[in-house]
Amino acid sequence: MPLRQYLAAIAIFINEVKGKSALALSRDLGTQYRTAYVLSHKLREAMATELRGMRLGGQGRTVEVDGGYFGGYIKPANHKENRRDRRLAKNQNGKRQVVVVMRERDGRTLSSVFKSESAALGFIASRALPGTSLMADEVPGWNDLHGRFPVSRIDHSKLYSDRSGVYTNGAEEFFSRMRRAEIGHHHHIAGKYLVRYAQESAWREDHRRMDNGSQATAVARLAMATSVSVDWCGYWQRHRTA
Repeated sequence: MPLRQYLAAIAIFINEVKGKSALALSRDLGTQYRTAYVLSHKLREAMATELRGMRLGGQGRTVEVDGGYFGGYIKPANHKENRRDRRLAKNQNGKRQVVVVMRERDGRTLSSVFKSESAALGFIASRALPGTSLMADEVPGWNDLHGRFPVSRIDHSKLYSDRSGVYTNGAEEFFSRMRRAEIGHHHHIAGKYLVRYAQESAWREDHRRMDNGSQATAVARLAMATSVSVDWCGYWQRHRTA
């Protein structure tokens, strides 16, 4: 495509607050859906390079930790007597994954994808600087964090925040925006590319107060500095040739 069209794609993609669907982008650019889909993912991959190696917190700093499950939708049975509790593991299809977010108060946001909260403990330990105070909810998967960091917990079945400043509202805000992106734009973000949507949401979260021109310029610079795509090198009609 002409360079002007690539620049237009960046401007259109970044202009949306919670995300841009590939179908809408293809209509705006006048390209095939597959072209817009791959281009969108390459832009997400470029955004993720800004988060590479980033560490949060430090002495006197607070980082909120939370997890949200995405993907693996199971359609309920038609007849009431055939319906099952879709929250139970035995009634799921194995595609449901948890997005774990680390959000520093008055700081940056990091996100990644795991099978469960407990599987993210190594990620959190490697990305939180020594001396960081963590805030988490009552999920048992966070219990082992107490042996590595000072951790404060909030039981959401009783309250969302207390007067001592224990809450995870910043992390919850991240998930509310990502959930709206899933429901309102993408509709389906399960699978191996879920991590790219999570990283895009983290980038948008950190840059949401920048003007559109500065956002587009930042993404263009990241795209120009990014090497050959990790996810899409050799891609052609869903097949890899290299």
